[in-house]
Amino acid sequence: MKYLNLDPSIVGAEDAEDKIIASELLERKLAEIDKQLEQLSANNTAPSKRAELLLDYADTCLELQKDFTAWQMAYQAFQLFIPLENWEGAVQACHILFKTEQPDSLAALGNGVWLAVTFPIDPELSVLMLESIVSETPDDSDGGAVAAATAHYIVDLRTEGQLRENLLFFTNQLLAKVARRHSQVNNQTDFESWFRRLELDSPPDFLGRLAQVLEVIVQDNWWIDREALRTKLPIH
Repeated sequence: MKYLNLDPSIVGAEDAEDKIIASELLERKLAEIDKQLEQLSANNTAPSKRAELLLDYADTCLELQKDFTAWQMAYQAFQLFIPLENWEGAVQACHILFKTEQPDSLAALGNGVWLAVTFPIDPELSVLMLESIVSETPDDSDGGAVAAATAHYIVDLRTEGQLRENLLFFTNQLLAKVARRHSQVNNQTDFESWFRRLELDSPPDFLGRLAQVLEVIVQDNWWIDREALRTKLPIH
């Protein structure tokens, strides 16, 4: 899986020396990306390539815990991806922006989730963004349930084969986790009742409620013109 860890027991076990070596390699990577960005700036061309390099730079900074620099680079990448209509790149940038834990990180999450649900990007990335909403909402909030249901719906709608099986397993686990924390649901009968009670079996209902959740998260700090972007959809 590219974005999600389906086995939380698998975590890094680096010792201090490994971390030093890894940091040195990451710093070298930043220096190399810097050179490539300078070359692009000199030519003043290839906005798509520049956006990808900025995204890579931001992701590397995040690994090095250079959160503010990561924010700056990821936001620049986001601003380039949007006019290019590279929705997946824009969502990747939003995910990095969210992970930097800066003042507008929640707004970044909301903007990214809107794009991830609206446009058919990599469904695994969409699930990752929606899982972040689950993590950010209080246990007794319906927002986490709505986000988990949306993730499950997207997987059901946009995937097939082994990827579908893997992601459905993940979203089923996510829904079960949310049900336990929201209403102490611990068996299938209670889960089905909870699912219906929250109208998680009705896409028009839970998608409408997700829109409300995003309005609360973003707080008018939208970086995109949603009405204009809706006109780019096949059906609007």
